Amino acid sequence: MAAARGLSLTAATQRAVTPWPRGRLLAASLGLQARREASSSSLEAAEGQIRLTDSCVQRLLEITEGSEFLRLQVEGGGCSGFQYKFSLDTVINPDDRVFEQGGARVVVDSDSLAFVKGAQVDFSQELIRSSFQVLNNPQAQQGCSCGSSFSIKL
Repeated sequence: MAAARGLSLTAATQRAVTPWPRGRLLAASLGLQARREASSSSLEAAEGQIRLTDSCVQRLLEITEGSEFLRLQVEGGGCSGFQYKFSLDTVINPDDRVFEQGGARVVVDSDSLAFVKGAQVDFSQELIRSSFQVLNNPQAQQGCSCGSSFSIKL
């Protein structure tokens, strides 16, 4: 890689081992640590969230009436071990988390949230089907081709 950038391996190695003045090194490492902590805490906050795409928000606003919302559940089954289940509901249970965006609501129970935290809910419209789908699930190791089931990371 160093050779690809026009540097000889020796020059790249020398630059890597050339010490920085002590104060600059300390300031750089403290800055790096602060950036890691900030991104880590924002990542942790984002991981516990469910994000909704614009198409999901738009479709939910079209199909829900009054106090209705989309419930997302994870059940055992499907070709990969776990499957997503979507339904319209009006009852919010004590262990539910409500995610609202643009007036559209998605509700996930605490057990299911452990399997989908940090994911994105989308509404996909294709020639063969239209459906809500979970995208970019950081808890999923792999999924089936239709996107309705997944296996978890261990």
